[in-house]
Amino acid sequence: ELMGRLQSRLQRLWEERELVLQESRHCAELGQGLEATLRDLCKPNELERYLMFIGDLEKVVSLLLCLSSRLARVQNAMSRVDGSTDPEEKHSLSERHKLLSRQREDAKDLKENLDRRERVVSAILAKYLSEQQLHDYRHFVQAKTSLLIEQKDLEEQIKFSEEQLETLERSLP
Repeated sequence: ELMGRLQSRLQRLWEERELVLQESRHCAELGQGLEATLRDLCKPNELERYLMFIGDLEKVVSLLLCLSSRLARVQNAMSRVDGSTDPEEKHSLSERHKLLSRQREDAKDLKENLDRRERVVSAILAKYLSEQQLHDYRHFVQAKTSLLIEQKDLEEQIKFSEEQLETLERSLP
């Protein structure tokens, strides 16, 4: 019964992931349309600023999500530490936690810098785009970020459910 529930949950997660991937493809098409419009309207250096911002947006958000996920796994492992845990393992977890915490803080600084760059890019685009086009641009940036987060969350849930199912299958005679 438990295996059936896990398999059903995995099926729902895979379907949800497919919907998010479809939304991501739609968002990418919106981005391509926006880029084509900007190629016609903006100066080359302004277009380059926009393109760098969009490229960095995905990288920084992905970095933050990855580091947060890794940090959460280390924190979970640390919560299971008890008196019988090997001191070397405790030390290793502690060091990994410190390193990941520092890296996440650095990534947060990158995100703050990216937010400042977004305001500059928005100001540039406001010179060329109509109010509706500017609204579409802001929606595109927000949707791109949200979809990245949602996709990463689904991947984590799928991985966790697959591991649970695998563990359960191994435990049965």
